[in-house]
Amino acid sequence: MAKLYFYYSAMNAGKTTTMLQSAHNYAERGMRAMLLTPRVDVRDGTGIVSSRIGLQSAGVAFDESTDLFESVRADIEQNGPLHCVLCDEAQFLDKQQVWQLSDVVDRLRIPVLCYGLRTDFRGELFPGSQALLAIADELVEIKTICHSGKKATMNLRVNDAGEAIKEGPQVEIGGNERYVSVSRAEFKKLMGLERQ
Repeated sequence: MAKLYFYYSAMNAGKTTTMLQSAHNYAERGMRAMLLTPRVDVRDGTGIVSSRIGLQSAGVAFDESTDLFESVRADIEQNGPLHCVLCDEAQFLDKQQVWQLSDVVDRLRIPVLCYGLRTDFRGELFPGSQALLAIADELVEIKTICHSGKKATMNLRVNDAGEAIKEGPQVEIGGNERYVSVSRAEFKKLMGLERQ
């Protein structure tokens, strides 16, 4: 039975690595997976899904104007049966696109596995994550750790000096040079939110 999955975590937990491993598993069994990646993330080139440990694969780039249900249907018409849809950086989906991916599951009977951040650097939900948390069939947390040794659940945006940034746009593409995964307690301390 096809389902809509949301695999979420803080930064540096291995979401993309896990997704690329899933794609490999499908390919190894002679099955075809479609990889989706946001057009806004061009760190390794448009349409490239790339993990921090060096794994890479070509993907289909999407932006806010992309109808993902129609993209999947067109891919099937052009390339034949599709066994899975994998979406990287799913926090960048909009609400309507999450519903479109649910149509891929419900109407086309194809499982959709979305991988992304739950919250931004202010501790607020991304629109795509909010919609996935609301309607996904399965929610799976991928765990990572804070430098304190506790479980990291938050993302901290930092400047060149490693200091927490408290304001700015929700979306700013970056990697280890820009973001740090921290525990909630560490997040509150570094953002000046600790109760006195």
